[in-house]
Amino acid sequence: MRVSYDTIIKSGRWFDGAGSPSATRHLGLRGDRVVTVSADPLDETDCPNVIEAAGKWVVPGMIDIHTHYDIEVLKTPALTESVRHGITTVLLGSCSLSTVHVGATDAGDLFGRVEAIPRRHVIEAVDEVKTWQSAREYIAALEELPLGPNIAAMLGHSDIRTAQMGLDRATRKEVRPTPAEQAAMEAALTEALDAGFVGMSAQQLLFDKIDGDTCRSRTLPSTYAKARERRRLNAILRRRRRVLQAGPDVASVRSIAAMTLSSLGIFRKRLKTTLLSAADIKANPALVYIMGPIARALNALGGDFRWQHLPVPFEVYADGIDLVIFEEFGSGAAALHLADQVERNALMQDESYRRRFRKDYDAKFGMRVWHRDFFDAEIVSCPDDSVIGKTFGQVGVERGTHPVDAFLDLVVAHGTKLRWRTTISNHRPKFLTKLGADPGVQLGFSDAGAHLRNMAFYNFGLRFLRRVHDAERAGTPFLSLERAVHRLTGELADWYGIDAGHLNAGDRADLVIIDPAHLDDSLDAYAESPVAQYDNLSRMVNRNDGAVSAVFIGGEYVFGDGTAAPILGTDRTGRFLRSQVR
Repeated sequence: MRVSYDTIIKSGRWFDGAGSPSATRHLGLRGDRVVTVSADPLDETDCPNVIEAAGKWVVPGMIDIHTHYDIEVLKTPALTESVRHGITTVLLGSCSLSTVHVGATDAGDLFGRVEAIPRRHVIEAVDEVKTWQSAREYIAALEELPLGPNIAAMLGHSDIRTAQMGLDRATRKEVRPTPAEQAAMEAALTEALDAGFVGMSAQQLLFDKIDGDTCRSRTLPSTYAKARERRRLNAILRRRRRVLQAGPDVASVRSIAAMTLSSLGIFRKRLKTTLLSAADIKANPALVYIMGPIARALNALGGDFRWQHLPVPFEVYADGIDLVIFEEFGSGAAALHLADQVERNALMQDESYRRRFRKDYDAKFGMRVWHRDFFDAEIVSCPDDSVIGKTFGQVGVERGTHPVDAFLDLVVAHGTKLRWRTTISNHRPKFLTKLGADPGVQLGFSDAGAHLRNMAFYNFGLRFLRRVHDAERAGTPFLSLERAVHRLTGELADWYGIDAGHLNAGDRADLVIIDPAHLDDSLDAYAESPVAQYDNLSRMVNRNDGAVSAVFIGGEYVFGDGTAAPILGTDRTGRFLRSQVR
């Protein structure tokens, strides 16, 4: 009996997403499913779409477990910047932030400064699109959009806390939720899990600050939650075997210990816990040695714990002083507190302020994210051509000033026209290799959809595969290609409990065809692209068009060779993926 297909992919090196040995195979797609994976050629009769994949890899669509597409998806649901790099499933609702329960203005205050998404556009998007009042209604609204990739979601703790307590009360240290407010938060989480959310995200990091006027510069609402509130919400996750994604306060051993140990299930059900983040941080180079052992110890004691890790160098760009790393110390946060540019410039010119900034800069002890070294911060664009290509430290030496004064002088003189870059973490290849192979580490943490002018990690999966491929060809393998693909696909899908990441007969036809010959330096190239949704704000992006020959989502060809198919953004190819954990 002859079998007809909508698409046949011929002769590619097929990876199943489970880590099994790869092999040359022919795939037949029909509808939104893979119906055949065969060692023998398939009958092409009446098949309208036959793709030759000889010499290329055919892999399951990759999963991005940490994004902030919650705003962008509402008006530009194609999410092309991720799809073009082979990402076919994204998770929303990271870092305690989601748009399920809060209104437009609160969403703007929560997302605007923390995630560097223009507050006005957050408010406009939520105000224009939001019709939902519950998680079920939120899912229904997403499913009415022409989604590009598949969507899965966390419910944000700051979202439900704000919705029930109001943003002002939710961000006051002395205020606790009333019994009714606590019950309402628990009901909201339960309803979301029943609807299919994969879990809840929380945040204790104290340099994530609120935008707007009413509560400006307070930390996120979830940082004000006390142990009892967190325990009651975590208990719901435990009972449902769902995920807690969280960020501890990196300056507090107590916060880190509480969040890591919450995974243990010695006298209770264990809690699936994934924390931000595993990284080789320049400011704290010893930390990379203990992250793997921490995960192994917790899991050996009965936990189910993972760190999240970005498997590429964490290079960031900034326009002037507008970068989240300045929120982690007092003088930097004081400047970012001032939205008015005239007031901010006056502050930065004040000598007493500069003394405070220099003191913060020179204080080298304690936990931090930024290395605070202006000799490791290169100016890439400035109206003053004489400083381009130099570090702020070098400029200071030439001018006979402290590096802080050189930086502040240039910021005051040129504002956001001063563009510079630095690498915060993941700068040492041997530790990238170590973390990339560690089973206690999950690959992701791209922050896609946020920090639009600061970073571009949309193609982290391709860059990880290049590292593995290059090591294999050099005779120094640290991970098989099959295992590397599994780490980016099936391993994540199985842990989060969603229908994705696998490529056998019967699985969803979400797949990527990769040309390994183009896994080259183009993956690291800097590029920018305007975002129409945000008044054409120029976003940092990745452009490696030769590496991805084709992307299929739900059996539909949506992208390839640098060009989106007409269907992307007009027809719905992605789906909301409900948790399959029951």
